[in-house]
Amino acid sequence: MNKIDLNGEHAVVTGGAQGLGFAMARRFVASGATVTLWDIDETLLQTAREELGDAATVQAADVADWTSVKAACAATEKESGKISILVNSAGIAGPAAPLDTYDIDAWKKVIDINVNGTFHVNRAVIPGMKARNYGRIVNIASVAGKEGNPNAAAYSASKAAVMGLTKSLGKELAEYNIAVNCITPATAQTRILEQLTAEHIEYMRSRIPRGRLLEVDEAAAMVAWLVSRENSFTTAATFDLSGGRTTY
Repeated sequence: MNKIDLNGEHAVVTGGAQGLGFAMARRFVASGATVTLWDIDETLLQTAREELGDAATVQAADVADWTSVKAACAATEKESGKISILVNSAGIAGPAAPLDTYDIDAWKKVIDINVNGTFHVNRAVIPGMKARNYGRIVNIASVAGKEGNPNAAAYSASKAAVMGLTKSLGKELAEYNIAVNCITPATAQTRILEQLTAEHIEYMRSRIPRGRLLEVDEAAAMVAWLVSRENSFTTAATFDLSGGRTTY
């Protein structure tokens, strides 16, 4: 493993108690950063903290709730210091169903967590980064946001929105030395798959030329560079992790 220099940086990772978020937090710690994990599952948070050791702290947070996010941000900065890195990994897949029968409340929940949650967290953290004239942000989108998956309109739409938000925000913050980028992973081997049918998972795997699902450490390797000071120019961009699925 290449050790990217993140010494002296403090990262917030939402959805950090498991899956992609936890893998990224683990990579950041291995590269010298301290991290604060934000997650709604307090039991998983404590387990993750124990595994990461003294470099990690945790905050319970519901990204869909602005009040919860604002409180988590204030508590993080008070306990652990200034936030120089942000990774928005909290998200849900939602049910697999055709749009004309898609449950209305399920649609709203996917949008609230995946889109509004990303907005809330960025909104809370950005003022401190602007004041210090430095920051690195990575929002986790999906290949579904580029191509659209059948029977997953809510998820696909939410991840397309994350890409649009990232491109807009990266342009807004370019003058502050704040890089804002997103990644578009193909299906990864995480607990989010528990929300999907075996048929839906196999459909997504079959679309990947690599012939397998994404490993979480592969995503963490890319993101570790994106949040480093070496990424001094690229912003408002989308980085592909589709295993060859996408063509743009």
